Amino acid sequence: MSVPHRLSVVIPLYNEQQALPPLLEELDAVLAGIAGGPHEIIAVDDGSTDATLATLEAAARQDPRLVIVSLSRNFGHQAAICAGLDHASGDVVVVMDGDGQDPPGAIHRLLAQFEAGYDVVYAQRLNRKEGALQRAAYYLFYRIVAALSETPLPLDAGDFAVLSRRVVDAIRATPERHRYLRGLRTWVGFRQTGIPVERVARLSGTSKYDARALFGLAFDGIFAFSVVPLRAATIIGAGSVLLSSLFAIYSLWAKFFHDVAPRGFTALIIAIIFLSGVQLFFMGVIGEYVARVYEETKARPIYLVSRVIRGAPS
Repeated sequence: MSVPHRLSVVIPLYNEQQALPPLLEELDAVLAGIAGGPHEIIAVDDGSTDATLATLEAAARQDPRLVIVSLSRNFGHQAAICAGLDHASGDVVVVMDGDGQDPPGAIHRLLAQFEAGYDVVYAQRLNRKEGALQRAAYYLFYRIVAALSETPLPLDAGDFAVLSRRVVDAIRATPERHRYLRGLRTWVGFRQTGIPVERVARLSGTSKYDARALFGLAFDGIFAFSVVPLRAATIIGAGSVLLSSLFAIYSLWAKFFHDVAPRGFTALIIAIIFLSGVQLFFMGVIGEYVARVYEETKARPIYLVSRVIRGAPS
């Protein structure tokens, strides 16, 4: 028998004024059919430049369940989710995107698995609606991050998930600034499972994750959960030393036993350029780790809240 819960639905939003009304309407209908409560919707406005905040304020005047967390500027998708987790008061927290691609109706299926004793139930995305190039990029991204990570990360699992209170508290207790929440969600442990959920088309507009943001998310996932790039530098460096030592031995043997001086000016130049490129590449990799250490030592907050608006009581 399921135990009634108080749900907090966390939705990060950035310039989603057109998608908001149908999303909130569908979400209201879903929450009305879930026992327990009173449930709440934590809508985090991540410094939107359109009428997203005004639309939320108008909705809050009609919906007592709506809590608006307005950030002082755009801090990014992952930071907005963290702001929502920090303000969520429910014993069960649902995280979903605000573009409508995470269907609210799937919350019932996620909660069914949650009631089976899991602390984390995440949606594994099926049939993405993006273009072929972006779908391929996402496919490779998940598999590269999973292959490099020391923490086993599930494939094709986005931020859409149901989390228990203890998982939320564990994630909030992690101090790092560069957060890859899908990885942190796995890293904290507890019982976890995924269910396939088909992605639907965006309610309006285009994705706010441009190429730069996607690369940033990929780098956060790789550098936060893997030291493989640093070990690769060691391995390639050791291999280069070995090959150069073998070539030096061959050169000495050819000179003293066959009176032949190995030639190859072009090969020498290519080798120098190649090894220089490898050195610069791994200096950049090391720089990424150092930059993240530098950002952590400054200990700036992940986000700043401009104001919190709560729905009018019914």
